[in-house]
Amino acid sequence: MPDLALLVNLLQLAVKDRTQLALENIALRHQLAVYKRSVKRPRIADRDRIFWLAVMRMLREWREALVFVKPETAVRWHRQGFRYYWRWKSRAKPGRPPIGMELIHLIRRLSRENVLWGAPRIVDELALLGDSVAESTVAKYMIKHRPVDAGQSWRTFLANHMAVTAACDFFVVPTLTFKLLYGFVVLSHDRRSILHVNVTDHPTTEWTARQLLEAFPFQAVPKYLVRDRDSIYGWAFRNQVKALGVKEVLIARRSPWQNPFVERVIGSIRRECLDHMVPFSEQHLLRILREYVEYYNTSRVHQSLDGNAPIPRRQGTVGGDVVAEPVLGGLHHVYRRAA
Repeated sequence: MPDLALLVNLLQLAVKDRTQLALENIALRHQLAVYKRSVKRPRIADRDRIFWLAVMRMLREWREALVFVKPETAVRWHRQGFRYYWRWKSRAKPGRPPIGMELIHLIRRLSRENVLWGAPRIVDELALLGDSVAESTVAKYMIKHRPVDAGQSWRTFLANHMAVTAACDFFVVPTLTFKLLYGFVVLSHDRRSILHVNVTDHPTTEWTARQLLEAFPFQAVPKYLVRDRDSIYGWAFRNQVKALGVKEVLIARRSPWQNPFVERVIGSIRRECLDHMVPFSEQHLLRILREYVEYYNTSRVHQSLDGNAPIPRRQGTVGGDVVAEPVLGGLHHVYRRAA
């Protein structure tokens, strides 16, 4: 009972005469001085701080009576207590209940997937989905798009013009004698089908322009052609594109991700064909590529095409033996049921 003992001591001091009180005060100060020399940082509880805050209000010479800590420390206690008091007095009042994390994620998803939508549009869309949310809440959690993002993205452009867009690109293949051959591929975005592939050891802009005539029959000319900014696409190529009525869409410099479909098909050609073979010559490489393109267009399944080929395969009937037809010497196989 240290607090009770302290109160008793205070009462005893009040009834003592001044001489005894002065002597006892000197003795206590001496003991405190010894204690201060032996203990550099005494442990002080919250009730001790409250006690000295009260003494500061009642005792005029409290700075002289304070020994075990500095007077500046007691002033800091007072300021800290003042902050705690006003923090408690200004605590948050109960208001509108917070929304759940699932609804916050939904707001951000709608904002991310629709860069042109504002808070009122998202509020109406959420109401149709059965969630009643204030416009201020939506404005708080929605993604803040930059002004440059307030238009369709490159991915949105490709998706909107998929059926009338094609892409082209070159890739390099070394031969057995370390000679470099250049493959040229033209891909349709509609169903990821390869329209044309050819090989040369010396690509020129005239040769590249001729490949467009072989890739696009006049009844199947696309509206857009996506390509990079390689210098091989010179004036002859651009004139041929203009003569076909095709509009060129140039990707940014050093941004192959803006031409993703043709980059992906070139990666498939390498992983599924060229990485497992060594071409002897230009004719050999062209024969390999044409066989792979035939397999790619008619038999190879794609997840983005609902598990079917660019030229859709018919589902086989139940029953009958499964027959395998080797492709590229058995590197791949095409399966069908025997009649």
